[in-house]
Amino acid sequence: MSYEFIKCEEVNPSIKRIYLNRPEKRNALCNPLRKELFECLYAFDEDPEVKVIIISGKGSCFCSGYDLSFDNSKDLPYPTSKTDGFWPRHVVEGAFKIWDLSTPVIAEVHGYCLAGGTELAASCDLVYVTEDAEIGYPVVRSMSPPDNQFFPWLVGMRDAMEMMLTGESITGKEAAEKGFANRAFSESSISKEVEKIAYKVAKVPSDIQAINKRSIHRQMEIMGMRDGIRAGTELQALAMHSRSTQEHLKELSSGLKEALTKRDEEFGDYRTKDKK
Repeated sequence: MSYEFIKCEEVNPSIKRIYLNRPEKRNALCNPLRKELFECLYAFDEDPEVKVIIISGKGSCFCSGYDLSFDNSKDLPYPTSKTDGFWPRHVVEGAFKIWDLSTPVIAEVHGYCLAGGTELAASCDLVYVTEDAEIGYPVVRSMSPPDNQFFPWLVGMRDAMEMMLTGESITGKEAAEKGFANRAFSESSISKEVEKIAYKVAKVPSDIQAINKRSIHRQMEIMGMRDGIRAGTELQALAMHSRSTQEHLKELSSGLKEALTKRDEEFGDYRTKDKK
């Protein structure tokens, strides 16, 4: 099957790679891309030969977040009732679609992993990053908390609070230390190292791995992770009605780059880093 926004490669018959393939847009997520991604994930999950799926990005980064130039209320990859706050509910449904796959999914992260990109990576079972990857959720500075509020579960309350209150990013090395990622590697070695791990995972029979994967997820669910993340969508929806968010949305509609530069320039990071 041919795709426009993703690219699939075979490492071997049991290990498949899915690349986000919009390098000119820093692999920003739009619904056409997300539709292709989920179609490919479902197809691999139903293939008895496939034992591991790796998601990575073409070009300079893993994923810079959602493409704000697209109308993401249209062409949804799966249906979500369009009542107030439908978007965070839709995003969380997608995260749990990956969570609930039988096949282990690995995120291989380099460069920017921002906003929706962090949500995609966090939905995967294993996450490996380059040491200099940049992981963050700058949207909290101007609009809302994450659609998928996984940060407290992965990095703990204090580090999550700092990231939410400042919007600052962490490096890949820090992400591994804090618990967002499993391990950090050099950019030159990460693909080879991730494939080594994938080979190990693929050696275990698929029926056993499906149970192994679910055993960890069940423990997290008993502690309240799934319910907590779903509850967080209500706060995201509430934030969208705030005065500051409405003002930022107007700025975005007037000029996307200008609005994002205004958001970050006082901090001197992300797109304004070189201007600090």
